[in-house]
Amino acid sequence: MSNPFGLDFDELEGGERFVTRGRTITESDLVSFATLTGDFHPQHTDADWAASSRFGERIAHGMMVMSYAIGLVPLDPERVVALRRVADVVFKHPVYIGDTIHVEGRIESVTQVDDDHGLIESMWKVVTQRERTALRARVEILSRRVPVPASELSELVMPL
Repeated sequence: MSNPFGLDFDELEGGERFVTRGRTITESDLVSFATLTGDFHPQHTDADWAASSRFGERIAHGMMVMSYAIGLVPLDPERVVALRRVADVVFKHPVYIGDTIHVEGRIESVTQVDDDHGLIESMWKVVTQRERTALRARVEILSRRVPVPASELSELVMPL
């Protein structure tokens, strides 16, 4: 299954799998994430310092990799209400500048919350082009049981 998050909630079943497109991590990504978050740890931002570290070079911020994973998963805005929980994140292998990551996931369970919503529990693995698992995470997604037509989505967003 390529995108279970595009299916009606009541069609989903545990065990369904998905694989996302890839995204290559660049030096600009590390600099932008450091600037955005204020995390200027030299493992991510100082090539000389990182060269003598355990990893031998700069690596991507773990939270950047998790954030990019969320962006890679095609969450249908007509169905997905919100991320409810990101839990049990385990960083397994560093992601280097030039690595291409993608997400391999599995729906663990689907549970009706009320007449209009359901909870999708899934396991995600972020994998590099060398088939190394960079991280694992359990992700819960609150989904509409009946999708909202795109023409009505703007009514759900509160004006600033």
